[in-house]
Parts: sequence; C-alpha cells; structure tokens
Amino acid sequence: MNPQYQYDIFVIGGGSGGLTVVDEAQKLGKRVGLADYIKPSPHGTQWGTGGTCPNVGCIPKKLMHMTALIGEIRHELTATGWQGINPHSNHDWNTLVNEVQRQVKGINKANDDWLVTTNGITYYNKLGKLKDDHTIELIDKDGQSEFVTAEYIVIAVGSRPSFPSDIPNVKLLTITSDDLFSLKKAPGKTLVIGASYVALECAGFLTGLGYDVTVMVRSILLRGFDQEMAERIGDFMKIQGTKFIRGTIPNSIEDVEGKRLVKWILNGQEQSEIYDTVLLAIGRSADTQNLGLEQVGVQINKESGKIIANETDLTSVQNIFAIGDCVQGRLELTPTAIMCGKRLIKRLYCNGNQIMEYSDVSTTVFTPLEYGCVGYSEEAAVKKFGRENLKIFTSEFTPLFWNFANRKGTCYAKLIVKKDDDIVIGFHYLGPDAAEVTQGFGVVIKLKAKKNDLDNVVGIHPSVAEEIVQMQTWK
Repeated sequence: MNPQYQYDIFVIGGGSGGLTVVDEAQKLGKRVGLADYIKPSPHGTQWGTGGTCPNVGCIPKKLMHMTALIGEIRHELTATGWQGINPHSNHDWNTLVNEVQRQVKGINKANDDWLVTTNGITYYNKLGKLKDDHTIELIDKDGQSEFVTAEYIVIAVGSRPSFPSDIPNVKLLTITSDDLFSLKKAPGKTLVIGASYVALECAGFLTGLGYDVTVMVRSILLRGFDQEMAERIGDFMKIQGTKFIRGTIPNSIEDVEGKRLVKWILNGQEQSEIYDTVLLAIGRSADTQNLGLEQVGVQINKESGKIIANETDLTSVQNIFAIGDCVQGRLELTPTAIMCGKRLIKRLYCNGNQIMEYSDVSTTVFTPLEYGCVGYSEEAAVKKFGRENLKIFTSEFTPLFWNFANRKGTCYAKLIVKKDDDIVIGFHYLGPDAAEVTQGFGVVIKLKAKKNDLDNVVGIHPSVAEEIVQMQTWK
C-alpha cells in the first residue's frame, strides 16, 4: 500500500464493471473508494445503485419481455384445456411497473447493504471528477466538494441514451429506456424511433402487452448483427402486430394537448401521425462529459465521447484505467464489463496476464422471437474469408408447443463454417429460450469445435436445441 494516497484504487461509476472492480479489490485487502451518482433523465427519472443493467436495462427489460411471453401463452392454455383463462383479457400497466420496480429496488438495497457493510470499501453517493491524475473531486447534490487521492483510478461510468440534435425540445417530447420501466402512465399508442436491440425489444414487449406500436427505422434493423436474422425478426414482429415505417426519421415532434404529433418525409411526401408516447432508442453515448478527462490527459474519441484504452484497459494516463460501455470499441454488455473488471484487478495485484477477449462473446436480443448469436455474422464472415470459403448451414422449424394454438411464423437457425478446417465460426438462433440455447453453444464456438463435432452429438428430443446438431441443409 502506498501511504502517499488515501486509496489504493478508486472507481468512478457504480455499474456492473465498477462494482466488480471494488469487490475484487477489497477481497485482496486493498483500500477501495467508489463514487456513483445518477444524473436524472430529462424527465427527472432517477434510480439506485447498480448501473444501467438492474435499473433501466437488462433486468427490467427481461421482466417486461417475459410478461409479454406469458400473455402469449394464454392461447396455449386455452387450447390445452385450462379453464377460466381469457386469451383476450387486457393487461394492467401499473401492476407490472410496480412489480418490476419492487424487484429493481430489491437489487438496489442489496447493493447498498453490501457497500455499507463490506470492510475496505468507502462509498460516495457523489459525482466524481478528475482533478489530476491521482486526485478525484467528489461533488454532492448541493454542489459541495471534497477531494480524495488514489494510486489507481478506474473509470466505469457507462453510457446513456442518445438524442438527435436537430429536433427542438426532443428531450422533453420523447422518453427513453431510462424512463420506460418506471413510467407511471401506460404508454398507449407508441412510436419507437430506432432499430437498435433496445428499440426492437421495447417495441416487441409493448406490442405483446397490447399497445399499438410502430417502429420508425432509418435504414437497417440491428446494425452489426446478422442481417438475415434481423430481417426475420422484423417479419415476425409484423406478424405479432408491430408496424414498421422504413427509410425515414422524424422531421419534427410537437406537443398537441399532451400527445405527440410526429412528422416525417417518406418517398418525397410529408406524413404525420399523433401518438401518446414517442420512445427514442437510436443508440447510446458514453457518459463522460464533465469528468475532467481531457484536463488530465485522458484521450477520448471526440465524436462518441468514448475513452481510448488499450487491451489492458489502460488509458493514455499511466495510472488511469477505463472499462465497460464508456470505452471505445468495447461490447456494450454487462457480462463483458464484469469479466473485464475481474481481469483488471488480477493483473494489477495478482500477477495476472489475461486480457478481456471480446471475440466470440455470446449475446441474446430479447425480441418477441428471441435471437441468440455468437461469432461471425454471415456478412462479416463473407467479408473476411470470402463466400467461396464458407459453408453456411440453416434450419427452419416450428417448436412443438406452437402447434397447440397454431402460432404463425417459424424459427430459424444458422451455422457458419469454414471449409478448409470445418471450424464453426458463427452461430445464430432465432426461437424460444434463445439465451439458454446460445449460452451452451457459446462454449462450442469458444473451443473452436468443428461442424463434424456437432454432427456427432446426439440431440435431445423433442427440443429446439436439437435443430442445431441436426443441421444438414447447406445454404
């Protein structure tokens, strides 16, 4: 321990990555400080400790997605003889929001209790700002400051929803995912602007809950993901009742007696519609403004605001590190931030040498028909290896239980295989329980399994996952 500094390591940002860093460091007996302060959304929405994931991200999103799926199952319940089920009953928004917030606040309390009772961690519910390369200014809600010093500083401030700059009053006329999961009033007729996974997930469960939902898409769905899978998601969402306006963005959004008049141009013609709610989901920006980064020499990307860090998470200042969504080129996923934090502490204090590997990370998009993937998309694989050097296997199928209520639509899976060595470099699955299916096959991809290895696996019948090991159709 360096007596020159108050803390061995100080973390700015109490999300998944930041909490992991302080947890791992305190286990090693280090003097640890953590500053976390939630800046309210433009509508004044605030939340507790834990960052985006448990408060306004993964957890409430999955709970609302699951609620929509439960609604779908009403049709199977009726078809299989369960009595007293009304497949056309209405959903109560406030009941759902109250339950979601109950679970979220339970996570907040667990985090708060842990921070207070764990020896070696000092928690500041204050806004952290760099004064110099070893000094952090901590600013409370009343604007009062104090200063602390640390040998190492880790920035893990995450990201917040982006807003377009050319629509007047857009921040007050729209909501984002920061507001949706605690929204006091049912959203009603909703326009979702954007084609990100956040946009499609929110549009999907809102449709599933019975709301009139339209998605406005500038160009493609799910940029960066496999586009065949993305378009199939869009097609399935249309079957479910979600409407799409493709190839445009809003020109203006106006308040009309509490509703939102949205205008846009499509095929050279101005069009407009009135909505109860406009949900903006066009991407996220690093929450690095006013951190004092440039003042101390931390290099950032001027356009995105993201911090430039090397493979060991070191910034351009030799004792300042950055992890998670606020770093340029990182996957914006909770599990990657957690793994990154663990490996950083092992390198700093345990002679570790492992760096975070961002390739072959499994993920799932919780759209109405869930999408799990790991490895290369078809577009990326073709670009790197050439289509002539690939075998692409596909399977279109219908889950057994869908037959009860004659559900429309089909599921789909894809494996991308290199011809020269038979190694599977891409896995894509569109169907029920995508996260559970993908997690297991993520190990397969990580271990560089061959298509022949999958061919030799005996499938579990009847299941959706058996479709992966039985694929023989070569695209």
